[in-house]
Amino acid sequence: MPRSFKQFFAAAVLGGALTAGSACAAPAGRVYVTAVPPAPVVEVRRPAPGRGYVWVEGYHRWNGRAYAWVPGRWVAKPRSNARWIKGHWERSKKGYYYVQGHWK
Repeated sequence: MPRSFKQFFAAAVLGGALTAGSACAAPAGRVYVTAVPPAPVVEVRRPAPGRGYVWVEGYHRWNGRAYAWVPGRWVAKPRSNARWIKGHWERSKKGYYYVQGHWK
């Protein structure tokens, strides 16, 4: 093999190993953003489509370059006693990260 190919291959393997190692350092799927999240958008709720629906508030998500608003929506409860815990942005030493909303 030509020397330049061996060097390229070695650099690619090392780069992949470093990337995998740094990805393991943060919880799966957690993306840190240094820009402060904007204030929530005030939304007008339409009437619920029926009984057993809960309003899930909209939120700002990070699209890799900027925050983008995801509008709120009505969602059917998975069970009658379910309670929606809304998502929110948390601050840490690494920046801001989003905690997904979930059913409890």
